[in-house]
Amino acid sequence: WYGLIVAFAAVVGYGIALHSARINGIDRAQLSDSIFYCIIFGLLGARLYHVVGELSYYIANPLQIIAVWHGGLAIHGGVIGGALALFVYSRKHVLSAWKMADVMSIGLVVGQAIGRWGNFFNQELYGTPTDVPWKISISLHNRLPDYLQYQYYHPTFLYESVLNALLFVLLFFLLRRRQLPDGSIVLVYAIGYSLIRFGMEFLRFEPTVLLFGVRFPQLLSVGVIIGAGYLLYARLRLSNNSCSAKR
Repeated sequence: WYGLIVAFAAVVGYGIALHSARINGIDRAQLSDSIFYCIIFGLLGARLYHVVGELSYYIANPLQIIAVWHGGLAIHGGVIGGALALFVYSRKHVLSAWKMADVMSIGLVVGQAIGRWGNFFNQELYGTPTDVPWKISISLHNRLPDYLQYQYYHPTFLYESVLNALLFVLLFFLLRRRQLPDGSIVLVYAIGYSLIRFGMEFLRFEPTVLLFGVRFPQLLSVGVIIGAGYLLYARLRLSNNSCSAKR
């Protein structure tokens, strides 16, 4: 189920990206080619990021490195791998990486909204114990050792799926306005998703790397928010200055 959902998420995200390409004036054939490489390297990056984060386990169980059907695809690693592939492809074909990234980010966030349901079927990445009406039951063998006595947990996969869907609506609205400089959509995506992930980390309690007592995904999210926020400000300011100069 995990593999099927990830594959379905990729197909839907691909379709949304192609539709968005028409709105943004991008050649669909070139976008399709670039997405192929982004998916391949995105999956490799997502798996590598996860493996490095739990290196001691995979050193002891090396055959599990390729067992992606058991879960273990980290979105941060996927975005990094896909971004590197897009950068190389755009340089080779003399395309605007910013403009391509705008369209891809819309497909990506849709894929994330769907893909999170793979965590539900794998009963992984759930939240802290809770009694809220929308709680989910986690089977005993999927609970963390210190929480075996708890049956119900926060469905963090659902929270993130819904928030990603709302982020998609925002990004698609911004794309249709066609008044923002290239790169604005993907930078809003980076800020929006990082805010979502930062918040979700307070509920997720699966093992992860800690730096200075803080969960690494939260530190990474803060770094992305600051970096993407600065780039967005710079690009908007540059665009406004260009418009003023033309007047």
